[in-house]
Amino acid sequence: MILHTPGGLVLAAQQIASALADHPGTVTAVVPHYAMSGGTLISLAADEIVIDSHSVLGPVDPQLGEYPAASLVEVARMPGDHDDRTLILADMGHKAIVQVEGFVERLLAPRMPAEQARGAAQILARGVWTHDHPLTATELERLGLPHRVGLPEEERDLMSLYPQPRGRTPAVEYVPSPSGPMPGPGRELPRGSRRR
Repeated sequence: MILHTPGGLVLAAQQIASALADHPGTVTAVVPHYAMSGGTLISLAADEIVIDSHSVLGPVDPQLGEYPAASLVEVARMPGDHDDRTLILADMGHKAIVQVEGFVERLLAPRMPAEQARGAAQILARGVWTHDHPLTATELERLGLPHRVGLPEEERDLMSLYPQPRGRTPAVEYVPSPSGPMPGPGRELPRGSRRR
């Protein structure tokens, strides 16, 4: 499976990761450039992660809207009075961290010793780094995650077929047309016009 993603919703990533973890065959996650956040969560379900020398994964610490869950929990622990919204968000943040950490530990448990799986899950889920922190091969090694460096040439060739867009291309192109009904089948459009 080739992963190239900035991430997404925990629910979607967890469902995909669960399906991969339950797959009876060997699953290899290939990360040519990056698989951040939810992409990392999915890759952790694989038996092996294959990365290029400069590919990165990222932390899986949950985000509540625009706020990191770990930061909300930390703010609520600070001295002083806190409004109800902050306390509620901190409670939700704590629950989100516990949920993601537990899920990551369960994903890693079949491939590493229990203590190592627990430690890696804590580091990845508790907001040790900022959410966009790139986890390189060196950091993956320190965490004990099953990976190897060296992207097969076929995957590199495949990625070259999907160049990154330069700038933002509109999803719908508006082409003005003359007033009146559109020509039907077999009738020509005025020169320079296109059908909508």
